Amino acid sequence: MFPTGPGISARIRRRWRRSQDTAQVLHPFRLYFPTNLIRDAVYTRRGLKWGVPVMLLAAPYIAGMALLANAIEHGASGGLHLLVLLFAYNALKMLWLGPMSLIRLVHVRIREHSQRRAADRAARADHAPSERELAVVGGVA
Repeated sequence: MFPTGPGISARIRRRWRRSQDTAQVLHPFRLYFPTNLIRDAVYTRRGLKWGVPVMLLAAPYIAGMALLANAIEHGASGGLHLLVLLFAYNALKMLWLGPMSLIRLVHVRIREHSQRRAADRAARADHAPSERELAVVGGVA
């Protein structure tokens, strides 16, 4: 059974602050993590359409995992297990970018469509038809 009460929310807030502090400390090093740079580029408005092709970048990571696992089986250093885990994490990250970018693209397009409709409605409400427009459509002035 999970404990309840104010202690849980305080712990969650404390862990959230710790994770934010860690993210701030690691922020300068993001330049050296290529998958994070790719993720940041894909999550821009212009990059959302590239999410599915970016999924193909998981293939080199999967191939690297297979090569390293094979090397470990044939007697290479056990420390290569860390690289296998890193490659697996990066491959999953690349595979996850495709569906997430499509979901974000749908949300963005829905929001843009509703904003365009609202702008069109506002423009039509502000615009009273002129006599010439009424004559063209057969209306009376």
